Amino acid sequence: MIKMVCSDLDGTLLQYGKQSLEGEIFDQIRALYARGILFCPASGRQYTSLRRLFAPVADQCVYLCENGAVIFRDGRVIAKTPMPRALAEEIAWDFWNRTDEKGEIMLSGENTSYLMDRGRGIVDRIRFIGNNYRIIRDPAEIPEEIVKVSVYLDEGVDAYADRFVPRWQQANCAVAGPKWIDTTLSNKGTGVQALCRVLGIDPADVMAFGDNYNDVAMLDLVGHPYLMQTAAEPLRERYPRQTPAPEQTLRELLRTEGLSDKKD
Repeated sequence: MIKMVCSDLDGTLLQYGKQSLEGEIFDQIRALYARGILFCPASGRQYTSLRRLFAPVADQCVYLCENGAVIFRDGRVIAKTPMPRALAEEIAWDFWNRTDEKGEIMLSGENTSYLMDRGRGIVDRIRFIGNNYRIIRDPAEIPEEIVKVSVYLDEGVDAYADRFVPRWQQANCAVAGPKWIDTTLSNKGTGVQALCRVLGIDPADVMAFGDNYNDVAMLDLVGHPYLMQTAAEPLRERYPRQTPAPEQTLRELLRTEGLSDKKD
């Protein structure tokens, strides 16, 4: 029996380049919630951005933010996994110094993005997705715990993934999108695991959707993993359950369980 649905955002529920959710997803979340099935956006985004995206159903969701490093429910942090300060700063400077003057850095706090920019687009991107943010010159300026360190590469990550992903495996380094590489001490799998523990849900009763390598830990954990059909070929070979859109699979879930025609 499905008790929670977790979905990645960018590239999965929200196609790259889109700024807002459209279509039936809000009605589906309401239908799931009415039957005791929670919906959880699972994203590298911060809480403010996610809550704005899901505004019509914001109070009916739980939120896995910063790739699992911060989890919110009812406006409160219920779990957080900070990085050791020295490690976070070391990774940030490594990204900054070894991306051929192309990489821009985002260090994430509980609900603020701290940006080291070079004028290559990270500020515009963070404004676009709606994060709280602050411009800094040095990670030492950050006044709170750091939960994630990311590099933004406006020309794409292909030339840099092999440079950083193996080097920073202690921090779960992974490609998080066409222009992002992320590091955290958490991941979406440990985030979902923590959420399940707090809520008393068996991960076997969780359905999850993803499209990229930073979704792997979550998809491997849950009992009902679905991959986007647009994902990279190695991922498509790994996950036999694939979908063109989470809404299509949720539509079938609601129909199968006889929920779609019931009213709140």
